[in-house]
Amino acid sequence: MKILNTLIHKIMGSYVKHILHYMEMPMPVQERLLTHLLKRAKGTTWGKQYDYHSIQNIETFQERVPVSTYEDLKPYVQQMMQGEANVLWPGKFSWFSKSSGTTNDKSKYIPVSKENLAQCHIKGPRDVMAIWYYSNPNTQLFANGKGLVMGGTHQLIDAEKNIRAGDISGIMLQTMPFYAKYFHTPDVATALMPDWEAKIEKMVHQVIKENVTNINGVPTWTMVLLKRILEVTGKDNILEVFPDFEYYGHGGVSFEPYREQFKRFFPAEHIQYRNMYNASEGFFATQFAKEDDGMLLLLDNGIFYEFVPVEELKQEQPKALTVEEVVLDTNYAMIISTNAGLWRYNTGDTVQFTSLYPHKIQITGRTKHFINVFGEEVMVANTDKALAQTCMETDAKVCEYTVAPRYLSLEQKGRHEWAIEFEKAPLNLNTFAQLLDQNLQKLNSDYEAKRYKDIALENLVVHQVSRGTFHKWLRQKGKYGGQSKVPRLFNKRTYLDEILKVLP
Repeated sequence: MKILNTLIHKIMGSYVKHILHYMEMPMPVQERLLTHLLKRAKGTTWGKQYDYHSIQNIETFQERVPVSTYEDLKPYVQQMMQGEANVLWPGKFSWFSKSSGTTNDKSKYIPVSKENLAQCHIKGPRDVMAIWYYSNPNTQLFANGKGLVMGGTHQLIDAEKNIRAGDISGIMLQTMPFYAKYFHTPDVATALMPDWEAKIEKMVHQVIKENVTNINGVPTWTMVLLKRILEVTGKDNILEVFPDFEYYGHGGVSFEPYREQFKRFFPAEHIQYRNMYNASEGFFATQFAKEDDGMLLLLDNGIFYEFVPVEELKQEQPKALTVEEVVLDTNYAMIISTNAGLWRYNTGDTVQFTSLYPHKIQITGRTKHFINVFGEEVMVANTDKALAQTCMETDAKVCEYTVAPRYLSLEQKGRHEWAIEFEKAPLNLNTFAQLLDQNLQKLNSDYEAKRYKDIALENLVVHQVSRGTFHKWLRQKGKYGGQSKVPRLFNKRTYLDEILKVLP
């Protein structure tokens, strides 16, 4: 095992050298990457439409190619799903990542090229591990045991054209290098099972026979698995099952509402929790150090990044900034151009830079998932932090939540309404709601201003929903399991009203 650990450290050390290079010199790497993307795509339908052959610099690229949404690219994607070649990116596509989103469709289908898989989605986790080994020189993560991956699934949607679609995690599991399978559990067939209840049950009985040292997955579904492991084994915490456990990598949603519950699963100070920013469109960033929540932007993963100040998004030609031009503590919409043919694509996420050189970000919300009905401009980062603080003060624990506005009318003032599913409910729900409102005011001055003397907004209200309500709602929406997430904030009451209707 010592020889294996030494070899893994050496391999990971070679990978991290390039990461350290672009941490210091981000722009040359990004410029070179854009040149490569344009050259590769110049013969495609899209490349010919925008004359990629004549684009020589970033400025021309930004002037000529519009910022796009999924709706803008959807006609091209549909052509690709019909088997047409050289549409947005060279060649035919066999894989499409199925992603729920805030579009008019139930699902988005994001093209995944061979290059995108190898140089972004699979390279991303490799970079995560390289950074982990760099920042933890004494780790024996894969020498001692295996990694557990909470992945989704995929299915054949056109047998004649050999086109498959599914969760990006499922696609990654299916296409991971053969040698990587040795270091992971459960087996691929189990990990890709479409029935989540049956999958979790089978996973439990496989993984408890292994020495699991690390887990990667969305917190919600990971918690379901960990609880079942404790039920089956009769143990008090997960470290009694996996004594060499070191690391949990999470993404998809904020970890703050779940942090205290994971500390109960892993009651030891040495356990580290690392945030990752991976999505259907790409593997974008990862936490670099234990003591810094900022996520390092992965600048050589087949993605050219641009950032548009949120307030400029509605402009016909919004000014987009490169990593060389961004500043700290400003909300940006993240725009990407990828080696799968997403050109100047608005991911729908908003980020802030917490550091420059190296460029580190934090996710602040969604361009469509926020509440700004009354000028309060509340983002997910605000509600996550306020909720975590309130839970700490009241000894409560939260499973899921969503928030929507109650609109101002002649008969009533406005307010925010929360639906919360508790792991451990507070002793007094009204006190909890008052504290939550106060903590949100401390974090968001616009919300605080609108709450002044209840002139515009009244104290928020919390609807406590029964255990399993959010999972039941996801099932009804056909979005149970995989990377499906509960929308935290929405400017309309669509999600909240649907969730409240689930109640008996």
